[in-house]
Amino acid sequence: MKAHPLSRRARVLVPAVAAALLAATTAACDSDTTSEGTSDSVRTLTPEHSEHEESPSEEQSPDAQQSPRTQQSFAASVSAETERVRQEAVKRLEGVESRGNAVADVSVSGLPVAASEEVRSARVRVTNPTDEPAFYAVKVEFVDAEDKVLDTVVVGVEDAPPDRTVDAQANSRKAAGVKTFPRVAQAERG
Repeated sequence: MKAHPLSRRARVLVPAVAAALLAATTAACDSDTTSEGTSDSVRTLTPEHSEHEESPSEEQSPDAQQSPRTQQSFAASVSAETERVRQEAVKRLEGVESRGNAVADVSVSGLPVAASEEVRSARVRVTNPTDEPAFYAVKVEFVDAEDKVLDTVVVGVEDAPPDRTVDAQANSRKAAGVKTFPRVAQAERG
C-alpha cells in the first residue's frame, strides 16, 4: 500500500515545527535570570537605614516590613506636586492683563475621548524659545460649538527646557459629555 503524499509531508513538517518551538522555548527560558527567576536587569531599591534607626529583627521577614513607598503614596505625591505647580500658575496669571507674553509659545489640541469618559482632556504643548528654563502658566478654555466657555482650566509647566517642546494635559469634568474645543485663553512665561 502506497502512503499518501500529504502524510509524508506532515511527518516531516511536525518534527520541524516541534523543534522550532522547543528552540524558541529554550531561548526564552535561557534569559539572564537569577535562581529566584528575577531578571538581573530588574532592581528593587530600598531606603538606606540611618544610624539612628532601629534595624528590623532577624526573625522578621522582608515581606512583613511596610513598603516605604506604595503605589497610592506615589500617586498622592505626584498629585500633590501637580496641584502645587497648578497653584503657582494660577498666582502668576492673576496679575496678567490681556492674553500674556507666551501665547505664541503654546498650542492646545483636544484628546480623543469615549462617550463614557467623565473628563474632557486637552494636550497642551509648550515650546520655550529662550536660552533658559522657564515656568509657563497656561489658561485653557473648553468651548462648545456655539463658542460658549464651559470650563476654564489652568496648567503649569515648571522648568520648560530651552529650545524644546514639552507636553502637559488640561482636564475638565465640567465639559464631560459635550463636544468641546480647547483653546489658549492666556499664557505667561516667567
